[in-house]
Amino acid sequence: MEANVTNPVAIITGGSRGIGRATAIAAAARGFRVVVGYASNQQAAREVVATIEANNGKAIAVRCDVAEERDVLALFEAADKFGRLAALVNSAGIVGTISRVDEMSAERIGHMMAVNVSGSILCAREAVKRMSTKHGGKGGVIVNLSSAASRLGSANTYVDYAASKGAIDSFTIGLGHEVASEGIRVVAVRPGLINTEIHASSGDPDRAHRLAHTVPMKRLGTAEEIASSIVWLMSEDASYVTGAILDVSGGR
Repeated sequence: MEANVTNPVAIITGGSRGIGRATAIAAAARGFRVVVGYASNQQAAREVVATIEANNGKAIAVRCDVAEERDVLALFEAADKFGRLAALVNSAGIVGTISRVDEMSAERIGHMMAVNVSGSILCAREAVKRMSTKHGGKGGVIVNLSSAASRLGSANTYVDYAASKGAIDSFTIGLGHEVASEGIRVVAVRPGLINTEIHASSGDPDRAHRLAHTVPMKRLGTAEEIASSIVWLMSEDASYVTGAILDVSGGR
């Protein structure tokens, strides 16, 4: 893997499935060399790489549990060998089974925050070290994945997940302001009800379809629609956008 290439590199965590997968493919189509981060499903990650390469793109798959600092460091080291890092998409995230707060274990809450919050912050930390003009970098973009749950609270469903995404909203604003003068834009996308397999993790795979009627547009969104928004934010078309959170939720 050569590091002195023209095309910029984008790291997509959680890139083997759902929104991450769609974003990896869309970013490659825009000319990025893509590092597909995945936690456990190596086959799915390899399929994303194969899809990108079949369309004349460049991609590699790297195993990374973002809750583990050593994995995050290894992910970025692999990206360093692939080219100049220009974009990070913090797409890795989990939900728990449907539960009230008074039924949640400390282990569940801790794991939720470790993956959804600490993982995104650790990845952003490493991205800033490489992108910031303060550190000799050439700038870049960090896109965080939030959720409409951060506004809605998800009572009686998964308040811990909603809280983790509320933290992502605050982190996006704070980091965006912190590095705005160093060539880095930090933004977030806040999806609503999206037709992906993540809902199965809650123990209610049909939940999104059942709630589709509550969306003003009366339908679920697709992973590709979210990916299009993310890739726009990664582009120069969004060059004056930072510290901002874009709702892509059908009006919900």
